[in-house]
Amino acid sequence: MAVNKVQEKWNEGLLKANDSYMKTRRITIDPITRLEGHGKIDILLDEKGEVERAYYQIPELRGFEIFCKGRSAEDMPQITSRICGVCPTAHHMAGTKALDSLYKIEPTSAAKKIRELIYNLFMLEDHALHVYVLGGHDFIVGPEAPKEKRNVLGVIEKVGIDAGKRVIQMRRKIRELISYLGGKVIHPVFGLPGGVAKDIDSGELPRFKETAREALDFARFTMQVFSDIVLKNEQYLRIITSDTYTHKTYYMGLVDENNKVNFYDGKIRVVDPNGKEYAKFTSDKYLDYIAEHVEPWSYVKFCYLKSLGWKGFVDGNDTSIYSVAPLARLNAADGMATPEAQKAYEEYFETLGGKPVHHTLANHWARVVEMIYAAERINELVNDTEIVSANIRAIPTEKPEVGIGVVEAPRGTLIHHYETDEKGIITKVNLIVATQNNSARIAMSVDKASKGLIHEGMASDGLLNMIEMAFRAYDPCNACATHSLPGNVPIIINIFNKERKLIQRISR
Repeated sequence: MAVNKVQEKWNEGLLKANDSYMKTRRITIDPITRLEGHGKIDILLDEKGEVERAYYQIPELRGFEIFCKGRSAEDMPQITSRICGVCPTAHHMAGTKALDSLYKIEPTSAAKKIRELIYNLFMLEDHALHVYVLGGHDFIVGPEAPKEKRNVLGVIEKVGIDAGKRVIQMRRKIRELISYLGGKVIHPVFGLPGGVAKDIDSGELPRFKETAREALDFARFTMQVFSDIVLKNEQYLRIITSDTYTHKTYYMGLVDENNKVNFYDGKIRVVDPNGKEYAKFTSDKYLDYIAEHVEPWSYVKFCYLKSLGWKGFVDGNDTSIYSVAPLARLNAADGMATPEAQKAYEEYFETLGGKPVHHTLANHWARVVEMIYAAERINELVNDTEIVSANIRAIPTEKPEVGIGVVEAPRGTLIHHYETDEKGIITKVNLIVATQNNSARIAMSVDKASKGLIHEGMASDGLLNMIEMAFRAYDPCNACATHSLPGNVPIIINIFNKERKLIQRISR
């Protein structure tokens, strides 16, 4: 109801201002904005201007699964980090864990803690990027704000210049620590099978501890910003909980031995649309549970739960579609492993009506809860005496064969699967990335938002932004998700008559 009222307000404003509005049988948003990678939304309307179907299309291709063949397995953490400039640390870490598995080597305790420290630094910094630069201004600035305000400058204008400086300074300090351990931020080089390449000098520890304390204060500050601007705004809460942005699906995420959220390690847990555990498995069993479906209108594959079979783009108890990312991680877990994050987790579910939460836009809130967890975990790790140990690598001795590594990327569960010959030369690569895991639910979200917001063929700029909000909440990385190249660019051209009946198909 609230969403419709916002739409009516915009439409009335359009007519009064005599602005142009669309009354057509097709609306295209191209390019879609504030995400990593490329994409467009194609919305088809009927004769009355109501939405028949909206397509979230990804037209780009990447060939990582193909051109990694013939390369040394130890190159994979560096090669795959080039998939994405936003989340290279996620690919590097998944690749490194896949090497552990490939060479059947258990990293030293200190190496694991250093890896987890780097990874939580990365998760905090990347979540801050989305909150303040990519997605958060849909609420911080407002979904109906002029498009020239829906950016980081609009956020700074809303929260204040000092807050803007704090965001920039905090991200810089976090990235400096990642660079210290990883060599560089964009394409880190710390991961080795059995460990890491660099330890933490005890003389640097005070800097790590100071940044860790500041990071926790920053996460608390971000939660306060979100609480003051979003949670205290009843209109925003109505939009978040509206049916337009709600889908009942399965949810997937890594959990520790206590079923608490863990970004670096653990088992993959899946809960059904009612929050009941459906499956819990180790990473090497992922092919028993995950399958991929292909549609001719996108280069992204659509993941679903294998045992349930592909049932189409449907939600509810009969769906086979699942979701990953912050919303899904909180749904799939029984809580957070740190105290302040646990408190925030409880408030989140209490406010939104209990578990599981099905509201897509609640991803933004879940992301801030995870920022608190990451900051608390960073503080725990920098105050662990073993973090400065020089025992940072166990040397592999086994012959390689198959290696599978899993981490929770900011955008959800990320799986790297490598197979090699006895010399460690890659013969097969399978990558299932977070946005690919989410792709079916994203497609459904865009379609449902379009149907709920566009009526009589009328669509203002602000309304189209609200349709983009349906995918932006997932923080998608389309460059990561389109990684398979069959050797040529397959093209299918469908020709329809005016009744939308297919009359010819041309393919290559």
